[in-house]
Amino acid sequence: MKIISYNVNGIRSAISKNWLGWLVQQHADVVCIQETKAHHDQLDLSLIEIAGYPYHYFHSAQKKGYSGVAIFSKTPPDHIEYGCGIPHYDQEGRVLRADFGDLSVMSVYHPSGSSGEERQNFKMNWLSDFQNYIDTLKKQRPKLVICGDYNICHQAIDIHDPKGNAQSSGFLPEERAWIGSFIESGFVDSFRYLNKDPHNYTWWTFRAGARGKNKGWRIDYCMVSKNLESNIEEAEIYPDGVHSDHCGLSVTLDI
Repeated sequence: MKIISYNVNGIRSAISKNWLGWLVQQHADVVCIQETKAHHDQLDLSLIEIAGYPYHYFHSAQKKGYSGVAIFSKTPPDHIEYGCGIPHYDQEGRVLRADFGDLSVMSVYHPSGSSGEERQNFKMNWLSDFQNYIDTLKKQRPKLVICGDYNICHQAIDIHDPKGNAQSSGFLPEERAWIGSFIESGFVDSFRYLNKDPHNYTWWTFRAGARGKNKGWRIDYCMVSKNLESNIEEAEIYPDGVHSDHCGLSVTLDI
């Protein structure tokens, strides 16, 4: 099973940049999307079906043009779970889960704290609550693939300028400690599991030609539960996918 994750920074914008054409070429079985910024009734869903994904599910934010996650699939999931059951997060459309047999695939959009102290506090509360949510979920659904924009770089290798960004939201010590403890709680960073090389990023600011200079951050992950570690076959990042300020990434599991 090949699973792609992609923060599209507005799915309508990405589609206008031939994102669906790119997607067809990747031959993914499941696609996890973040920051859709749209409700399904604002889209021509037939275009998604023509691209090979007859099953498409959206968990959108109540606020129009904001946040939102989606999952596209070539085969029907057994169950779709919308949200995490915490209203002030679910109204922002941040969690969506699809169950395929005993495997659960999640599309998650973690909050950003870059706009100021209030949202940074919101982000830190979310991180604690999300860990508790996953700890509980694992008791029922132990085989998890949690894909998405985590809005955190884990280590210095994951950011172009670790010293200059040491006090930047997304690379704060407490955020890095959280993602380390999240992995230690029973997950594998699938890309780092197979690739230890530097200069692999998934997000670039639109400012100062950062993408052309590859001055990026690796803040998107396909986290795989530890009990699936031996099933990881491939993990890739697709920097040539230029439909957003992020790029896509994938994990392929032998199941």
